Amino acid sequence: MIPGMRTSICERLGIEFPIFAFSHCRDVVAAVTKAGGFGVLGAAGFSPRQLEIELDWIDEHVGDKPYGVDIIVPAKYTGVEQGGLTRKELASMIPGEHRRFVDELMRKYGVEELPPDERVNGDTDDVMGMSHASGQRLLEVVWAHPKVKLVANALGPAPDFLVTEAHERGLLVAGLVGTVVHAERQKAAGVDLIIAQGSEAGGHTGEIGTMVLVPQVVDAVAPLPVLAAGGIADGRQIAAALALGAEGVWCGSVWLTTEEAETHPVVKEKFLAATSSDTLRSRSKTGKPARQLRSAWTDEWEDPSNPDPLPMPLQPVLVAEAERRIARTAASNEGSRKLINYFVGQAVGLMKESKPAGKVVLDMVEQYVDAASRIAATIAED
Repeated sequence: MIPGMRTSICERLGIEFPIFAFSHCRDVVAAVTKAGGFGVLGAAGFSPRQLEIELDWIDEHVGDKPYGVDIIVPAKYTGVEQGGLTRKELASMIPGEHRRFVDELMRKYGVEELPPDERVNGDTDDVMGMSHASGQRLLEVVWAHPKVKLVANALGPAPDFLVTEAHERGLLVAGLVGTVVHAERQKAAGVDLIIAQGSEAGGHTGEIGTMVLVPQVVDAVAPLPVLAAGGIADGRQIAAALALGAEGVWCGSVWLTTEEAETHPVVKEKFLAATSSDTLRSRSKTGKPARQLRSAWTDEWEDPSNPDPLPMPLQPVLVAEAERRIARTAASNEGSRKLINYFVGQAVGLMKESKPAGKVVLDMVEQYVDAASRIAATIAED
């Protein structure tokens, strides 16, 4: 244990460092957990069967250490009144104008069609992900894995069914927020941990910067612990987060260029070359504002002469096959290479080399100790 790096959330979860690693890659989750942090598997987009496979694998690779799962059950989405609509029902709601635009985009950039056996089946009776119904199905898988000690939810207050059952099973519930009002709603919903995510973050995020947001949320939800998120990729920023009153940090982007990450090779190459100015908040992937790498894809959707993105979850249904086509051919097709992108925060400007995830954790701790020591040395004695 390194002095000065242990907070109350470490005691509560039984971890060495208050570094929470959000990742869709099970290898990253396991590597960070084994290094003393707390890996959190992003389960959005997984089927229950896929999630079962991933959690079984993580269980086998983390020993007796705890980890978490992040799902998305938004408070507002098309079909919320029904608990979620099927892919077939959602597909029928997509305007022809939007379908024609995506088709033309693929032709414009010369993106090849998928082989028949790889095409996205939008004509099914499966309930679309990112809904109450899909969230409940994923949680049934989570409850069967006792090493999962935390469930996080974004895009609105944690639903009652999540909080109630998690607490009955002894799990902590975390809620991601981008404003003080959102934090107060999460607290009222009964969550145990608030993640204050600034606009610098990758993925779904608001408009307030981390440095401004975190102390406001800390004050608003006390005594609930708060994690700082958004733009955090090294130990100096962890020191700043703790100075603002947070009890740890929640990081996502920094793991995308690690050796374990399953990031598309072309996207990883783009990330390593990017600056912090190369990201923007766009609705082009999910229908809600999400920070991602700027590319020809985002430029086309931002063009006012083109259709606006559809609301969640219509936009993911609309673009699913196009994104798969782009990813499949990005290594060999220049048009696909121009289009391909992924969620990433402004911390991408700090991500200049690919390292093992465990080393990233230990580097963060070392940088934190150096930064905290420098801060301590500025305190004047009488």
